[in-house]
Amino acid sequence: MKFNNICSVCGGKEFAHVQVLWQGLIDEWELTQKEVDYVNRQQGMHCMQCKNNLRSISLADAMLSNYQFSGVLKEFSSSDAAASLKLLEINEAGSLSTVLANVPGHMLVRYPDFDMMNLALPDDTFDAVVHSDTLEHIPDPILALSECRRVLKPGGVCIFTVPIIVGRKTRSRSGMPKSYHGSENDTSRDLLVHYEFGTDIWEFAARSGFKSITTHILEYPAAMAIIVKKRELE
Repeated sequence: MKFNNICSVCGGKEFAHVQVLWQGLIDEWELTQKEVDYVNRQQGMHCMQCKNNLRSISLADAMLSNYQFSGVLKEFSSSDAAASLKLLEINEAGSLSTVLANVPGHMLVRYPDFDMMNLALPDDTFDAVVHSDTLEHIPDPILALSECRRVLKPGGVCIFTVPIIVGRKTRSRSGMPKSYHGSENDTSRDLLVHYEFGTDIWEFAARSGFKSITTHILEYPAAMAIIVKKRELE
């Protein structure tokens, strides 16, 4: 399944591509050339109009699918469908943040002011929680997802992306040399990688308490998002 080159964020149809992986990270992640190619596509292919990359576009597409909205995210964010939505964004989801900010009930929280493993927010507050390529930087992703579940209203959804290497299981980098996702030579604390996720990412969601777990595929394997739902009655 290939991306149709129409941006789910803004509707743009012109795209550019830049290489984002560097050799040190490729070696740390032990990527094959095929894996290098689709990760570079995921992170480096971007809409010329809104600047969102394929990873962010897949997150937007998952949101549109979840709410059964036929337009693009830019339209959804100011539509009647989003008017009463209480939306929590954890860290900026790429260039999506400026679009999501148009949702009247949007709230953005950032690390380190907010610890994803201990969100200083009340239970059953939000209709949706979104985060993009954040979970791999959290020491305990199961606890972080359980916090997302806690702050969701019954029936609410958490929609997120993580870098997934298909064909392998998740591995912890505990005891391994430190690795950072971001840009070469940037060793900021919030870019430190704790987990390299594989296709068993669903297990982390299940172990955090979610019972409805869907993989939304915009393009396999470069553009996928996870949709997990807090059931009405649990």
